[in-house]
Amino acid sequence: MKELVIIRYNAGNLFSVSHALRRLGYEPVVTDEPERIRQADRVIFPGVGEASSAMRYLRERSLDEVIRGLTQPFLGICLGLQLLCEHSEEGETECMGVFPERVKKFPPQEKVPHIGWNRVQFSEDELFRGLPQGSYMYFVHSYYAETGADTAAVCDYILPFSAGLKRGNFHALQFHPEKSGVLGERILKNFVEAE
Repeated sequence: MKELVIIRYNAGNLFSVSHALRRLGYEPVVTDEPERIRQADRVIFPGVGEASSAMRYLRERSLDEVIRGLTQPFLGICLGLQLLCEHSEEGETECMGVFPERVKKFPPQEKVPHIGWNRVQFSEDELFRGLPQGSYMYFVHSYYAETGADTAAVCDYILPFSAGLKRGNFHALQFHPEKSGVLGERILKNFVEAE
């Protein structure tokens, strides 16, 4: 069985992701040990929290360098997506730069944060295998990644934004697959079981 690691840092949501994976029959390891992360077959980087304090924690432990150097399949979720981008307006934070996209705050034209179910359009990618276009996924966020060359899924709330990003071995999702019912579970299963 492939070793599946969830990166532990000072952001919430680690345990809901862990529970979702256990429901699917996987046994993830939750750790912030660099060597354990490097040796994993699959790495998940979830998070709910604030960008600048999360990046400070990662830098203090050199986990940002560890993450950027990974070559195995990697999945960022929510704050995990935003921290993989170039820059976040939240705390004017320089992030990891895996993706060149910038993270901005939603303009206050509608209810912010964006909380609840919304439709997502997916690119053709192994991660989204078996998901119908326009599937509803669950979001909780006030900041969004712009669309760009790495956009792999799009949602429209106030404006179109990257609901998913993909570059090489790095995938990232703004929505929460672990809270998105059977279709979200399908994404997690696709990630763990992809060749």
